[in-house]
Amino acid sequence: MSKKEKASTFWEHLEELRWALLRIAIVVMACMLVAFLNKDLLFSIILAPQKSDFILYRFFCFIAEKISISSICPGEFHAKLINTQLTSQFLIHIKMAFYMGILAAFPYIIYQIFRFVSPALYKHEKKYAFRVIFYSSLLFATGILLNYFIIFPLSFRFLATYQVSVEVVNTINLSSYIDTFLMLSLMLGIMSELPVLSWLLAKLGFLSDKLMKKYRKHAIILILIIAAVITPTADAFTLLLVFFPIYLLYELSIFIVKKTARNIQFTNKKIESL
Repeated sequence: MSKKEKASTFWEHLEELRWALLRIAIVVMACMLVAFLNKDLLFSIILAPQKSDFILYRFFCFIAEKISISSICPGEFHAKLINTQLTSQFLIHIKMAFYMGILAAFPYIIYQIFRFVSPALYKHEKKYAFRVIFYSSLLFATGILLNYFIIFPLSFRFLATYQVSVEVVNTINLSSYIDTFLMLSLMLGIMSELPVLSWLLAKLGFLSDKLMKKYRKHAIILILIIAAVITPTADAFTLLLVFFPIYLLYELSIFIVKKTARNIQFTNKKIESL
């Protein structure tokens, strides 16, 4: 192949990347516009955990009624949100529309990335790449949903109703609410990627199930520390709600790493026998 042909191929790839990024930007902006125009629906979803009729609180009240333990039911409450800056509400509206646009377009973004890199991959590499993309997206979405339906509502209710004195009334800043919600969503989403990361490290030969079992106690302590950092509340109940899903992901990662090591050994033996 001549230098001219190589240069042409490089510029063709660069052009394809440009068009892929352009298509992603268009879809994200379209989803963002839809979210922005549906302001009432958008913020009715985001602000739902501040009200006592949120699905998690109603579930606790249902359980409390069934087992006759009224203390489980959170009871009626409504946290008052305030805005202290002139432009905050408009900027928060844009920010949340942007994040929702990215979330809505996420499958398309992954598809475009995979479409761009797939010509450079072998057949078996495409299979692995698709698995990584699929399970990474699924686990990240699971982490976000776990935060929205369980972690954030319990954390918010605890902090919003906690008082050092009855003379001090809580009025929560809207920016504080949104920032906490986004931070927890991001952290839970990232922590949910543990099985995929473990699989990748096992594939590269950097991690084994024996090593993970050997340092299980250390991992438990580390997970507790991470859960304490992620959880903005000081109560043990919310801490355990964050801890157990991450710990279960760690145990799942051990199983995945063990299975991956067996597959690698089997493949190596098969190659040696040829």
